[in-house]
Amino acid sequence: MVTVQPASSEAYVPPNESSPEQTGARLLAKLFDPANRHDPYSIYTELRAAGPLHTGPFDLKLANRYADCAAVLGSQEWGHDREPHQLPPTIPAEAFPASFLWMEPPDHTRLRGLVTKAFTARTVAALRPRIAALVDELLDNALRQGEFDLIATIAYPLPLTVVCEILGVPAEDHPLVQVWSQALARAFDPDVLMTPEALAERNRAIPEFLSYFRALVSRRRREATGDDLITQLAAVEEQGDRLTEEELLGTCVTLLIAGHETTVNLVGNGMMALIRHPDQVALLRERPELIGPAVDELLRYDSPIHMNTRAAKRELVVGGEVFAPGEGIVALIACANRDPLVYDDPERLDVTRFHTSKPIARHLSFSLGHHYCLGAPLALLEMELLLAGVLDRVADMELLTDTPPYKPNMLIRGLAELPTRFHAA
Repeated sequence: MVTVQPASSEAYVPPNESSPEQTGARLLAKLFDPANRHDPYSIYTELRAAGPLHTGPFDLKLANRYADCAAVLGSQEWGHDREPHQLPPTIPAEAFPASFLWMEPPDHTRLRGLVTKAFTARTVAALRPRIAALVDELLDNALRQGEFDLIATIAYPLPLTVVCEILGVPAEDHPLVQVWSQALARAFDPDVLMTPEALAERNRAIPEFLSYFRALVSRRRREATGDDLITQLAAVEEQGDRLTEEELLGTCVTLLIAGHETTVNLVGNGMMALIRHPDQVALLRERPELIGPAVDELLRYDSPIHMNTRAAKRELVVGGEVFAPGEGIVALIACANRDPLVYDDPERLDVTRFHTSKPIARHLSFSLGHHYCLGAPLALLEMELLLAGVLDRVADMELLTDTPPYKPNMLIRGLAELPTRFHAA
């Protein structure tokens, strides 16, 4: 089994290799080394060439090819409820309420069903005017500055504001919620990848976040006049045992974190990719009908989510290997999204790729099956309207650094900063 270097370690020195297992061990150690967060894709290319499965942290097998990852993510025979045990954080079970992200039917079906109506295509479409107005406000601010950090100025406030308004979090609390959310997003990473400071920050944020939401739920229950999602969920809880307080809290925290942290990375990663490919920006200007398909290509090209875990519910076979019931597997989503067996010239950004009448494999950035991302319609609309606004109002974009820093997160990968210059149209 590969030894994953902790976040504070020095650069990894690969061993001499004499077998495919040692090759896989070297590559996975590089992949999990924070020093390589800026470019995991060259490592992914080597991993795919070295074989379909490699043993990684906690003796989990990592699948790197599209066919295997899609088969795992799309099947209910692979469960998602054991992830906290597979990549274990040191969070006591009683300290953090269960999330439907890590449940299987029937509990997953029941809890997800309570919030699904807030994220249907029709409901999200009704948010279009509000999101478009917010995009204009953010671009006004960016253009006034000229030079700005795209992550702080656009990527965070856009999805954070939208999901907070859906939930009913007051505007004055958005900055505080963002701090807690960033700390808790590290809960998706195993502790071995975190510094002591990050662990302390995450563990401190948990009770503060839950205390805030308990108070907010209590206030919404007393008022019972709003049409926000927290008010609706509190009313469900009042009706009986379909939603306990702990389930309500877990759902609120999950929706807030999942509803914007990944979209922040979609915006940051996607805008950086476009700025680095001005020919693709020019194509979007000439053919605005490509904006929607372009968002899917940005998700494929540099996914906000790089991996996800599942556990076998019965004996299953992946990549030629047998998995006993309960055995876990990691689907390397971002690696699968660039599988040359599935996508032509997968290392190239091509905004026309998904604008085709020919069948094309769906990217895995929103997962598949019954764990398909609940907020996908919202994320797609936010990015589409942002791209439309940028193409309409920004004549030229440039990066102010060739090496922007990345957040330390491994599973949810994105930029910490993106110094950028916009020139008004």
